[in-house]
Amino acid sequence: MRSFEAEFVGSLLHWDCHYGSRKVLTPRGEWQTPVLLGILDDRSRLACHLQWYLAELSENVAHGLSQAIQKRGLARAAMSDNGAAMTAAEISEGLARLGILHQTTLPFSPYQNAKQESFWGQVEGRLMAMLEGVADLNLSQLNQATQAWVEFEYHRTIHSEIGETPLARFLAGPSVMRPSPDSAALKLAFTRTERRTQRKSDGTLTIGARRFEVPNRYRHLSRLEVRFASWDLSTVYLVDEHTGTVLCRLFPLDKTRNAQGLRRSLHPLTTEPLPTKPAGGIAPLLASLIERQAATGLPPAYLPKDEGDER
Repeated sequence: MRSFEAEFVGSLLHWDCHYGSRKVLTPRGEWQTPVLLGILDDRSRLACHLQWYLAELSENVAHGLSQAIQKRGLARAAMSDNGAAMTAAEISEGLARLGILHQTTLPFSPYQNAKQESFWGQVEGRLMAMLEGVADLNLSQLNQATQAWVEFEYHRTIHSEIGETPLARFLAGPSVMRPSPDSAALKLAFTRTERRTQRKSDGTLTIGARRFEVPNRYRHLSRLEVRFASWDLSTVYLVDEHTGTVLCRLFPLDKTRNAQGLRRSLHPLTTEPLPTKPAGGIAPLLASLIERQAATGLPPAYLPKDEGDER
């Protein structure tokens, strides 16, 4: 197995989750093993973002990736393992919308993410060792200590392999990082796209056993494309299935408000009469195309055969 290194800063990110060696005390008085999400730049070894969570979920992965993008910028590619949280539809589609190529390691091949795996040794050997004296360690204390350690020690310590500090190499470049979009765009990016059938009886659709109302102006559509995050159904968007443009936001069905509201008559979807089928002859579009061909003064571009003598 040969080692490799990216040529540019931001051309490849490594990200993975690590289960900590110490448990943290939750607000409910329970001891739970924290999970560290780490995102490293391949060339500079800079930690774009580090954060501890209580579980390895796609929601937490999207939360950490969004912060890494806002802090450092949009990378060109990212590599992770094949875990369920790493390959969820929200993560895969979100990275694709942001123009980040998502690559996964081969099954049972952690050496492909060796830079990330090596980083966990420093987390346990340095950071967690300095927290041994904290009796009732909670998640907030652990995250605050992690941010201080990575920014003021790890980023400013000479890396044994690259011969300089990760921060200096990250700033020196050359870099292919792109500017980060705003928070709303990132939240919309990390969503999954699914198709639903609209109920003609009441103009609703179902997502995760919850019904959402479709605006009346879209009542003529039988198949709808929606975009949402499975962990947050408070924001569901109706999108154009051809262009991916967000049309509107869908809200949950409110039966109480519907019972108190006044009904208004719905106007027809169109006031124009439906086109009637021509009685016979060539269709108008084809007739116009034939006229355009004749106006050129050139013969049709084919060799007649078996057409007989039409003179």
